[in-house]
Formats: sequence, C-alpha cells, structure tokens
Amino acid sequence: MIPASLVFAFIAALLHVYIFTMESITWTRPATWKRFGVASQADAETTRPMAYNQGFYNLFLAVGALIGIGAVLWGQPPVGWTLIFASCGSMLLAAAVLALSGRKYLRAAATQGTTPLLAVALGLLGLLAA
Repeated sequence: MIPASLVFAFIAALLHVYIFTMESITWTRPATWKRFGVASQADAETTRPMAYNQGFYNLFLAVGALIGIGAVLWGQPPVGWTLIFASCGSMLLAAAVLALSGRKYLRAAATQGTTPLLAVALGLLGLLAA
C-alpha cells in the first residue's frame, strides 16, 4: 500500500502543478477562464490577482507532497510522511470546501480530491500494517 500511496501523492502533486499553471500563468486565456466558469475576459482580468495567489497555494501543496515523497524514498520516512499527510490532507480539505461551495463544483472537487484521498488513506493503512 505504501508504493500506491506514493504514486497517488505524486499524481496529486502533478495535478496541483497543473492547477497552478492555469491559475497563475494562463488565467487570462479564454480556454482557462472558461474552464473555471468566469463569464468574460474582463472578469478574468479583474480576478487575475486572486487566481495568481491561489495558484501559488496549489504549487506549494504540490512541492510539499513531492519533497515528502522524496524524503520517504531517500530514507527519511518521518519527515516524508509528515509532508505527504500535511500536503495531501490540505488538498483533500480544499476539495471538500470546494464541494460544499455548490453542486456545480462537485466534479472539480472530485477531480481535485480523489488522488490526495487515496494517498492519505493508503499511506495510513500501509503504515498501520507495517
């Protein structure tokens, strides 16, 4: 279960790097702002600073998970699991908040929250079984 947990943490990190890219780099491109339900180019410009900031939150969560994976693989499991559980747990809680924001966000919340959920659940099961 430990290898599967690390794989799901890695996938969660990659997804959050992708979200960072959309929010902080390509936000004002129509394909991006439409994906987030923004109504117009003007609205995308208005919300750009908020999206830019939010994108970095996602990047920092991804970096934490990636460093945690590296720490586990390079023989520092207490440090690694702490980072993985903190980063993936935060990703999971953010997905829960998104899901509670309205029905139209359920698909995005499921996309955002499934891999960190699996990383956390499988990591806990694997560590408890060891």
